[in-house]
Amino acid sequence: MTAISLDRIRQIEARRDELAALMATGDLPGDRFVAVSKEYAELEPVAQAAAQVRRLRQEAESLAFMTDDADAELRAMAEDELRENKAALEAADRKLALALLPRDAADERSAMLEVRAGTGGDEAALFAGDLFRMYQRYAENQGWRVELISASDSDAGGYKEVVASVTGTGVFAKLKFESGVHRVQRVPVTESGGRIHTSAATVAVLPEAEDVDVQIDDKDLRIDIYRSSGPGGQSVNTTDSAVRIVHIPTGLTVIQQDEKSQHKNKAKALKVLRTRLYEMERERLHAERAGARKSMVGSGDRSERIRTYNFPQGRVTDHRINLTLHRLPEILAGDMDELIGALIAEDEAERLATLDG
Repeated sequence: MTAISLDRIRQIEARRDELAALMATGDLPGDRFVAVSKEYAELEPVAQAAAQVRRLRQEAESLAFMTDDADAELRAMAEDELRENKAALEAADRKLALALLPRDAADERSAMLEVRAGTGGDEAALFAGDLFRMYQRYAENQGWRVELISASDSDAGGYKEVVASVTGTGVFAKLKFESGVHRVQRVPVTESGGRIHTSAATVAVLPEAEDVDVQIDDKDLRIDIYRSSGPGGQSVNTTDSAVRIVHIPTGLTVIQQDEKSQHKNKAKALKVLRTRLYEMERERLHAERAGARKSMVGSGDRSERIRTYNFPQGRVTDHRINLTLHRLPEILAGDMDELIGALIAEDEAERLATLDG
């Protein structure tokens, strides 16, 4: 990893001091003060990391000078401290380099979580239900809120498809690597011969769009209102409450019928549509910036098989980073920190390597 230059460190600290001085004047108009405060808040931890690197480098120079001292005891002490300094400096250099990496602007956002049964019939739907509950429990552990947007239940249990909004700070940053095909290997409850079956479900995680991100013109929408056909009780099936919205320019279609209220269904459908349009634009920009290269961890290709959950052996394997954890019950119970942490660390290492290259 290439060390950050001293000139760059001085630039970071100087900019932080400049922003602090601007805020201290009290002369900034409201919108300008908000912008300066936001930049300062984002830069302050970077400046602290830069100051730590600068301090450790200065300390290393002093210790290196002391290792030439005539006093043997002083030399030995300096050599010991220099070894400790080297380890601390390597960690500080990495922390600063990570802080300077371009950030995904969507990382701090809430996310739309979509889980769909794939190949495997009823067993795939049951597995989709297992995955959705896993994410619900993980979200609960993180202090996030999960709101069900729509669900298509399977007769055997589980879901043919389920869509939910996961609200909280940094949701997308932690869940964005979950997009792709998840495979399960286990003996279905309906299998009398004890044979292991392989089924799959597809997960998509999209950063939720805000109103300012996507401007939707009413003339670009075709909105159909009709009678709900799914389960939900008499009042659902006897009123025109289901909503289908077609975004004419892109052909994107969203159907929402889980609520008894037409207005609630329309609001949820528009939320899903706005999020999908935002993701389309993000993908277009990403393709322009990245060219043909795809990150090993973060391509988000929903056709890519990313993980296998093997019940007979009690293991979960993430194929992108060749990580196998023999903790399947705990992971399905929402204890995903080790798995998600490894994916984030691999992504950071890859991006640091790209900077070096």
